[in-house]
Amino acid sequence: MSTAAPQNVADLLLHAAQQHPDSGIRYCLGGADAAYRDQNYAELLDDALRLLGVLRAQGLRPQDEVVLILEEPREFLTAFWAAVLGGFVPCPVAPLRGDPDRWAAHLAHVDRLLGRPLVVTSDALAAELPPAQEYVAFSLGRLSEVPPATPGTARPEDTAVLMLTSASTGAAKAVVLSHANLLASMAGKNGPHRLTAADTTLNWVSFDHVAALLECHLLPLSTGSRQLHVAAPVILGEPLEFLRLIARHGVTMSFTPNFLLGLLNAAAPRLSGTGERLDLSRVRQIISGGEAVVRTTGEAFLDTYAPHGLARDTLWPAFGMTETCAGSVYSRAAFPDVDRGQEFASLGTPIDGVHIRIAGSDDRVLAPGQVGELQLYGPVITPGYHNDEQATRNAFTADGWFRSGDLGRIDDGRLTLVGRSKDSVIVNGVNYYSHDLESVLETLEGVARSYCAAFPVRPEGSDTEQLVIAFHPEVPDADDAALHRVVTAVGSAVVGHWGFRPALVLPLPKDAFPKTSLGKIRRALMRERLAAGAYDAARRAVAALSVQMLGRHVAPEGPAEHAVAEVYAELFGMEPDAVGATANFFDLGGTSLDILRLCSKLAERFGGVRPEVVTVLKAPTVRALAARLTGGQPPAPAVYDPLVPLQTGGTKTPLFCVHPGVGEVLVFVSLARYFAGDRPFHALRARGFGAHEKPFATFDEMVDCYVQAIRARQPHGPYAVAGYSFGAAVAFEIAKVLMSQGERVDFVGSFNLPPHIKYRMKELDFTETAVNLAFFLGLIDKRQSLELPARLRGMRQEEQPGALLAEADPQRLASLRMDEKKFGDWAALADSLTDLGRGYEPSGSVPSVSVFSATPLRGTKEAWIRDELRRWDEHTTGPNRYIDVPGEHYTLMGPRHVAAFQGILRGELDRALQEADRTAAARAAARGHDRH
Repeated sequence: MSTAAPQNVADLLLHAAQQHPDSGIRYCLGGADAAYRDQNYAELLDDALRLLGVLRAQGLRPQDEVVLILEEPREFLTAFWAAVLGGFVPCPVAPLRGDPDRWAAHLAHVDRLLGRPLVVTSDALAAELPPAQEYVAFSLGRLSEVPPATPGTARPEDTAVLMLTSASTGAAKAVVLSHANLLASMAGKNGPHRLTAADTTLNWVSFDHVAALLECHLLPLSTGSRQLHVAAPVILGEPLEFLRLIARHGVTMSFTPNFLLGLLNAAAPRLSGTGERLDLSRVRQIISGGEAVVRTTGEAFLDTYAPHGLARDTLWPAFGMTETCAGSVYSRAAFPDVDRGQEFASLGTPIDGVHIRIAGSDDRVLAPGQVGELQLYGPVITPGYHNDEQATRNAFTADGWFRSGDLGRIDDGRLTLVGRSKDSVIVNGVNYYSHDLESVLETLEGVARSYCAAFPVRPEGSDTEQLVIAFHPEVPDADDAALHRVVTAVGSAVVGHWGFRPALVLPLPKDAFPKTSLGKIRRALMRERLAAGAYDAARRAVAALSVQMLGRHVAPEGPAEHAVAEVYAELFGMEPDAVGATANFFDLGGTSLDILRLCSKLAERFGGVRPEVVTVLKAPTVRALAARLTGGQPPAPAVYDPLVPLQTGGTKTPLFCVHPGVGEVLVFVSLARYFAGDRPFHALRARGFGAHEKPFATFDEMVDCYVQAIRARQPHGPYAVAGYSFGAAVAFEIAKVLMSQGERVDFVGSFNLPPHIKYRMKELDFTETAVNLAFFLGLIDKRQSLELPARLRGMRQEEQPGALLAEADPQRLASLRMDEKKFGDWAALADSLTDLGRGYEPSGSVPSVSVFSATPLRGTKEAWIRDELRRWDEHTTGPNRYIDVPGEHYTLMGPRHVAAFQGILRGELDRALQEADRTAAARAAARGHDRH
């Protein structure tokens, strides 16, 4: 067997398969108590060589780029090694779940950047790729049918992998890492790591992150160590599983950003409360990188878990970037003793071969202890960015040192970072670019272009950076309701785009935005001014605005109210004392997904008493919900009431929105928030969700019930009604009944459905309806939604819900607390609504319909409008308005698009109702003139 030094990365796997046949990878299918699958390195090599033959059959040649869109660790590693063994250049890309428009834009950018690369993906993800994407979808189960290919060769200077710097649309750069870079990195890393075949490593980070691929896979493979991989949701859903996995599998090395240490500190009381013991004595190092390590957080982590055998010198703060092959500077067994009195941990010294220096703005080296830009030099440094010469030039000094963009100092050879010169925010170990978010926010109604800044702050003791958004509002003076809507829209857009809430949203005057001579906002200066108190008045004004719009703080009373307040605070990242008894779940920023999380958390706090969704919808304040949970009020209304008041403030004509075909109104929750202080927003929920409720028997019965509920809330017009999908036809019928009763209906809205729905409804049998519901709930993916109906139709109807849930994502299933009975009942209700639509034939007319058109389920938008939506013209006496909205049929009100949709909808409502008022006034004047 050859023991020659590796010449390229492929040699690492070939060597591991030969020299360490008993070692390999353990794929954990869940937490510490879950099953796992083992694969030795020889089996990984065999699978990769078989897939290599498939890739070569596509015409790939050495150094051709291959995009890897794979979520399952085993699938990813098989494809990664197939590409490396063939001499191709893999580029990992994380799928942007739940946001098809953004994902399509990101893939289009990658496609241009890499010059039309082949995409390798799974059968499941292939169904979600844009139609024009060239891809190969493979299944591990079918690889045994393919003969293994012969590996190729690569030179040390050849590109080994491309790693994207950001998942933001249009902003990603592809970092070039050569075979020589990676081999030098492996040798350098193992100087401090000292891994051997006796070690076991643990990774829970996805492979589009450079630390997961290099630190947690290539490094242990290069030393013959065993490695564990587990999906991130397992750890993020229950942080203690990180330690339980370490204890069960005898892990000696792992990696985690600082924020998980904070979560583990917070989770410790639950561990001690059960008396559970963990053996952490085998852990030698936990590398902490990706964001600054807060000294008090790290020290508390070590102290908290010392009784479980965690050694005092286990935590190693570290520094690395994609451009430096991940970790390249380590504080080796020195924390926390060397960092006494410091807010953040120092990062130690570089690995062999890497040199660091601190330089001023002119790139001259500064004296020890002075603050400047961290610059690096050595064999692990990227040669540059793929197809981006300008970015490559900008990244290096004239004498060849790499500019990190981080500000730091060197004391006694040890690196300490003090800030960042680049415009980015690091939250929970993930780097987000300010300009990416700002470009999204500046498209919102009421946000002035070029006066929007996203920058980080880190309150003392915080486990991660927090985001601040400053913007100039373009709203009328003294219009507090309009200002509140823009602040709400900004916060919601951040959640939709980046997935977390900003800590602070600050509306500021234009002169509060310092700019360079070229007009660029100086974010770092704004951060300094915020810390110095320059924006304290704006902070107080925002807080006062919130009190004005949402009500004053009322202290919770009793254990139940305090428990609910604490859950609200946990969900929204607030201090428990800040959540009062009258705090409203929706006013605090609750979304449809948050409702499901809330119900699960309340079940934990109240001993399994899990409120139904409608309970939260109708009792959203801390006090009302606590009363429902403890028997102070009935858990749900005894008499069915379809009306769900999602937003009750404002003096304008209320809007009533009818549910889609699934019968539930969660889809309107995020939308309704934007109507705070503007107009009431009520949703109509189908009958059949509550105990002993029977679904509607006829379409007319449903319409009459909804009309009665609307008139009970608003006895007289003018009315505004709208419906989403199936609900559009219902809203049309409601409008006709109200008009027949002599009432004015000034607005009828259709959210992307024509009046003739029976053709679509007839396509949907129970099986198709159940599958669509599962897809709507995120239990299955798009591929499954297309394939499952044919498989399920051979079963009896009562068997289908169970068989469908057996195919569902178990983590999503658990988060929704969905079981076979609940799902079967919901599917039956949705099927009953579908059945009502199968016999529906539109007739009669209303004055006008505002039709909001999104990308349809199939076909082009142009054909959808021309052939289907335009049929509303057959049922109006006046002209209709056809309004384009972003997104697809299922996503037009989703996180990515709701901020844009609400502005379009509110604008159209205002236009239609004002025009109706003018018309009514003109008619009244004409009648008065005729009488005279």
